[in-house]
Amino acid sequence: MNEQKTRQRRKAYDMRNKQINKDAVSRIICSKVISHPAYRQARTAMWYIGCRSEVRTQPALLRELESGKCIVIPYCTKDERGNNQLGLWRLEDFAELVPGMWGILEPPRQRWGELGKEVAAEQLDCVIVPGVAFDRNGGRLGNGAGYYDRLLGSVRSDAVLIGVCFESQTVEQVVMEPHDALMDIVITEKAIY
Repeated sequence: MNEQKTRQRRKAYDMRNKQINKDAVSRIICSKVISHPAYRQARTAMWYIGCRSEVRTQPALLRELESGKCIVIPYCTKDERGNNQLGLWRLEDFAELVPGMWGILEPPRQRWGELGKEVAAEQLDCVIVPGVAFDRNGGRLGNGAGYYDRLLGSVRSDAVLIGVCFESQTVEQVVMEPHDALMDIVITEKAIY
């Protein structure tokens, strides 16, 4: 199973890296997210800040800070047992952020856990989820570190999970394991699955 996942991941990374016009295509994807009824109804929405060759979310995220929604972003940390875990930060201004793990913008370490800024997973109404590959049935293949699997296992069952990717990252069927979370919706520049 892991070898299958590794092969699928490598191929999807290649497709994502080869994607042309990433900025323009990302704008199309993000505008589909923002206009989707599930997103529009959410009061608290979690975005990610795109890095490397992922769908670029930052321009949309900047605009959404003015939307009146509670906007949350993740940051990479560890739980009390040393497992990878995402902290959830209520974002009000990009000036709050500094480059963190892998150069991804995140709150400065000394502010982690700050009252009024930390958000519990149960508060999320909608989660925009990055991935290496997705299939049309909501299957998701991540980077393999388990950050999102752990988070998605603790959100409310009615929270809407929206996977975003370039159409070139969609595959016939993602190799799934029992702990892998299914997306409710997958949005690409070409379609909404």
